[in-house]
Amino acid sequence: MIVLGIESSCDETAAAVVIDGHDVRSSVVASQVAVHHPYGGVVPELASRKHIEAIVPVVEGAIARAGITADQIDGVAVTQGPGLIGSLLVGFSFAKGFAYGHKIPWIGVDHLDGHINSVFLEPDPPPFPFVALLVSGGHTSIYHVTSHREFHILGQTRDDAAGEAYDKVAKMLGLGYPGGMVIDRLAAQGDPEKVVFTRPFLDKDQFDFSFSGIKSAVSRYIQTHPDTCQEDQAHIAAGFQAAVVEVLAYKVIHAAREKGCRHLAVVGGVAANRGLRTVVTRDAAEAGIAVHIPSPDLCGDNAAMVAAVGYHRLKAGECAGMDDDVYSRVKFRPDC
Repeated sequence: MIVLGIESSCDETAAAVVIDGHDVRSSVVASQVAVHHPYGGVVPELASRKHIEAIVPVVEGAIARAGITADQIDGVAVTQGPGLIGSLLVGFSFAKGFAYGHKIPWIGVDHLDGHINSVFLEPDPPPFPFVALLVSGGHTSIYHVTSHREFHILGQTRDDAAGEAYDKVAKMLGLGYPGGMVIDRLAAQGDPEKVVFTRPFLDKDQFDFSFSGIKSAVSRYIQTHPDTCQEDQAHIAAGFQAAVVEVLAYKVIHAAREKGCRHLAVVGGVAANRGLRTVVTRDAAEAGIAVHIPSPDLCGDNAAMVAAVGYHRLKAGECAGMDDDVYSRVKFRPDC
């Protein structure tokens, strides 16, 4: 089955063609980083307008790169939420029209389901069940994954997501937007022992997160060390990243042990962070747990992961209707 995936939940307009839920024939992403950089974050109205400009050429580019025609597509999968409503509506409305015009089925996909399924686009995906850490600019959660379509939440952030904390700390340090990649690079040049921040574990036996405290701790350090802050930037970044990564790694490995899973996955935009990848892989190996992390291109928002979820749902006979709409917030998921 050839599925066209479309993603427009935030500030990337993306389209991809995926066969049978795992064979990525094309993946095109139009980034808006340059547009939002001067503002230090995503401006929803600007994001929506840029999606409108990009959606047609991005989809046409994905179909052309896949070496197929639009008539060969068997179904469409599109991000339905969560995300920015204006941005979501652009991709969602386009998908409706495309499916209707070509008389093919279509399905709305949860953005978080897409990230979890991104590991199945790699050559060595984890077997079910496994534990997944989803960590991005808007979400930080741990799931027990029992099938392509069944994920049970074990814990989530009570305030800031890890990626959001990265962006805010980068802004405090005057490093610009987006902050995750910049802090990751800067941290590699610093010493995490020079500026040490308390690890925000909350409860070591539970799987919820809280990153607002460490964000505040960095702010206080900058305010109380105005004379050395500039020269200590790399050390601050290293200390901040070490604290965040330690908590993320500990909790996902602890969750895998609790669930008796010998495999875990790390997905989402922050999964591209080299510090996180290194620590999780090292600590999980010591615990005898295999780690699965998508390539950096599949960590960020992309449409291939949306098509992967769509394949399994369309194959199961699910189909969206023309009255379906987008949603901005995370849908409720029952605890295990």
